Amino acid sequence: MAAKNTLKRKFRTMATSYKWQFAPRFRRNAFGWKSATPIKRIKEALTEMKAVAKMEPVLAAEGALLFLEKLAPAIEQVDSSSGGIGSAVNRAIETVVPIIAKADVSRAVREKWLDRLWDALQYLGEFWGDLCATPEIAAQWADYMSPKLTTMWDHCARSREY
Repeated sequence: MAAKNTLKRKFRTMATSYKWQFAPRFRRNAFGWKSATPIKRIKEALTEMKAVAKMEPVLAAEGALLFLEKLAPAIEQVDSSSGGIGSAVNRAIETVVPIIAKADVSRAVREKWLDRLWDALQYLGEFWGDLCATPEIAAQWADYMSPKLTTMWDHCARSREY
C-alpha cells in the first residue's frame, strides 16, 4: 500500500512535467511507408497510457489527447493497403476514448480538450458523444456542428459527390 501511495504522489508531482515516452516517436512523417514500426509504436503508446491511467486518469487523458493530435501527421505516409495500420488506429481510438471520457475534469477543461480534438481529428464522429462526457456539452457541440453538416449534405445531394 505504501508503494502505491508513493507512486500516486510521484504522478501528482509529475503531472505538469511528465514526459511521455511515445511523444517524440510520433512526429510528422516519422514512419515512412512501412506499417510494422508504426503499429508497434501505437501499441507501446497505448501500454504507456493505460499504465498511467491506473494511477492518474487525468494525466493519462492528457497523454491520450497528445497521442491523437500526433497520430495522423505521424502516419500520413504509411501504406494502408493491407489494412494493418487502419486496424491499429481504430483499436487505439477505441482504447483512448474511454480514458479521455472517464477523466474527472471541469467542464472548461473538457471543452478545451474537445477543441483540441476537433482541430486535430475531425473524424471522431461516432465517439464524439462519449468524449463530451455530459449531455450538455454534447448538445453544445451538436449545435455547433449542425450547420456545417447540413451545408455539406446539401452540397453532396446537389452535386451527387460523396
